[in-house]
Amino acid sequence: RPLLAFMTDAQRTPDPAAAMTRLTAGTIVVFRHYDAPDRETLGRRLARLSRIKGLIFVVAGDRRLARRLGAQGLHLPEGMVARRHRVAPSGDRWPVSAAAHDEWSARRAANAGADLIFLSPVFPTGSHPEKKPLGLRRLASVCRRLDTPVLALGGASPATARRVLNTGVAGIAGIGALPHLCRDPLGIHGS
Repeated sequence: RPLLAFMTDAQRTPDPAAAMTRLTAGTIVVFRHYDAPDRETLGRRLARLSRIKGLIFVVAGDRRLARRLGAQGLHLPEGMVARRHRVAPSGDRWPVSAAAHDEWSARRAANAGADLIFLSPVFPTGSHPEKKPLGLRRLASVCRRLDTPVLALGGASPATARRVLNTGVAGIAGIGALPHLCRDPLGIHGS
């Protein structure tokens, strides 16, 4: 069964709770909203909603906040991967995911001990319109070369889900498309 992950985004999902009500149990929620003036208050609300809905709540970029919110993991933006062992020591029992935007940064995240890599953008995306998409061939190539599971992020939709999953990824992450993928119109979760 492929993993699904919802990335909160202050611009594209100013009210992440509304999107989270449409997610299915077991979906990972990566709480970003880095610059929200009330980040901890919002995080508490989303952590509570995650527990109620059976979602996996992960905090991005702040280990202390993750502990205070009772998160189930920590997500490192690409710029924090080099400091992984200071930010999230190996003795922590938490799973640590990491962002990567090319094969080199994905290898660096794997070598730093990330348990899961969010590789983006696979397709053109509204979040990072300036970044050149990896495409499915390069995504498949990176997946073959890494032992660490990869989630495809960026531009995936219900129309492209099957093709993305055929590249060897562990699942799909997204912002706007995730609630639609959770409804599973293409049967990606099987029966």
